Amino acid sequence: MLLKLHSFKHSELLVKTNNFTDMADPTESAGLSNMQKMIQGIPYNPYDPEIVAARKRKYRLIREFNASSDEDPPNRSRILKELLSPESSNKVFIEPNFRCDYGFNLTFGENSYMNFDCCILDCAPVKIGKNFLAGPGVHIYTGTHPTDPIERRTHETTKPVTIGDDCWIGGLAVICPGVTLGNGVVVGAGSVVTKSFPDYVVIAGSPAKIIKQLDKPSDEAINSKPELTAYTQQDAK
Repeated sequence: MLLKLHSFKHSELLVKTNNFTDMADPTESAGLSNMQKMIQGIPYNPYDPEIVAARKRKYRLIREFNASSDEDPPNRSRILKELLSPESSNKVFIEPNFRCDYGFNLTFGENSYMNFDCCILDCAPVKIGKNFLAGPGVHIYTGTHPTDPIERRTHETTKPVTIGDDCWIGGLAVICPGVTLGNGVVVGAGSVVTKSFPDYVVIAGSPAKIIKQLDKPSDEAINSKPELTAYTQQDAK
């Protein structure tokens, strides 16, 4: 499958996607750019000129977003539309200050809300479902490094993060590279999530573990229109 990513003004990137269950086979990297390697989880050089240019684009947009006024919601929406993946919903509310690595690897479902001071290192794709809530200071990482100190001097690599629908991540929690969270997962404040978890559980701790099973709502309830919609804060101004 070919995934067409958010294009820079100077180029358009087409990337062959993997299933990301394990690190991609380095033997498949022949002919790939460092940008493509980064997104596919193949060891790559983060100082490649194309990657550096992508980060510079991000710096500009993040500075603009964090300096924007809450009294000008259309401007904030415009910046996010340019920053995030084109597949991301436009019904997203993010409180400044916000940080990310690139933006174009970051996809939100509709009715997503992130509180102050969140950080997402989206070297690999980060896909977040609808009705998402993140408390202050939540961090989500996809970038990782070799544990061998000599190898660590030569390359970086990535693992994607996927978060299902109706998830709530408590303040100051950390989601580590390669984690998948199912639908309806609640993450306790300050937790460090180092592995994947299934639908409808409460997890907490460092490392996080299941502390409670949750009942799955009815399909009718799941598909009903949310009464609380963070993005309407923008519409109301």
